[in-house]
Amino acid sequence: MWGEGDYGVVMAHGAAYDAASWEEQARRISGEGVIALAVEDTSPRNLLAAVEYLKEERGAEGVALLGASAGGSDALRTAWENPRVADQLILLSATGKTSGLGEGPKLFVASEGEGITGEVRRMAEEAPGGRNEAIVLPSDAHAQAIFETEEGECLMQAILERLEEYG
Repeated sequence: MWGEGDYGVVMAHGAAYDAASWEEQARRISGEGVIALAVEDTSPRNLLAAVEYLKEERGAEGVALLGASAGGSDALRTAWENPRVADQLILLSATGKTSGLGEGPKLFVASEGEGITGEVRRMAEEAPGGRNEAIVLPSDAHAQAIFETEEGECLMQAILERLEEYG
């Protein structure tokens, strides 16, 4: 866990990664006054526990779920099953149903080369609430691998802006 603040983000990694893979992004996020907590077990049960921990033990007034690929699917399922658990949802290269989500802001991100751009745009359009956005980056990297490309800084800035605006 990194940082102190009154807002938190729970980070769920992709299948080819682990919690430590978020370290660079977590340090950037915590540098903006947001508590960043990367979890090893990205199951919905564990994501719920992480959100509760940030709120109850760390004093976070709000929490975002940030998930990549398989971790994004888990974050989406968590938000679907518990529409009020997170204040916002940020998904990298994850797809699924969004119509049953809560009204909070949502950011859906993919790379052009992944072949899911239409799905990501559909998710943003169909999700409840008026603060949803789809970003399609000119790359073929998937999920957390986007951070390792020329588009990595653009992605990081988009996440930081969402956390600042809605956190």
